[in-house]
Amino acid sequence: MDVNFRKIDIDQYDEDVLLDTELYEADPRDPAQALNDVKQKAAAVRGSLSKGDVVGALTLVLEDAPYGPTVEEAKNLNLQTLVSILNSTKATEIPGVVKALSTDAQDTLMKYLYKGMALPGWGDVSGSVLLGWHEKLTEVAGTGCIVRAMTDRRLV
Repeated sequence: MDVNFRKIDIDQYDEDVLLDTELYEADPRDPAQALNDVKQKAAAVRGSLSKGDVVGALTLVLEDAPYGPTVEEAKNLNLQTLVSILNSTKATEIPGVVKALSTDAQDTLMKYLYKGMALPGWGDVSGSVLLGWHEKLTEVAGTGCIVRAMTDRRLV
């Protein structure tokens, strides 16, 4: 049985196909600038964490997060910075931290939690931390946060 037909991209023949670039505005920064911004944020986050300001550190990482297909390195560094914040936060502090975040920041945090759970190998390292944050975030922000994170095309 010939299965080569399955390797054909049929969307190339459809003139009404919807492209990802048509669904949202791409990140206006070039990849080098986005990476530089994330590196500066990572340094500021380390300073905030050393002072014990978890809310400030999370706000720094979640605001103006890189998105789009051209800034993968910046997105990965931002995820690593976020996971370091999540790992350094005590479980009893999580609800207060989540309540202090804006709705947009909560939605972005949910996107990062799902991205962290989806990456191979990350579940072994910090799966319980990500699930703990997911539980507390859902308690505070509700299921609407999950829906908004799942339907937003701007992937972090």
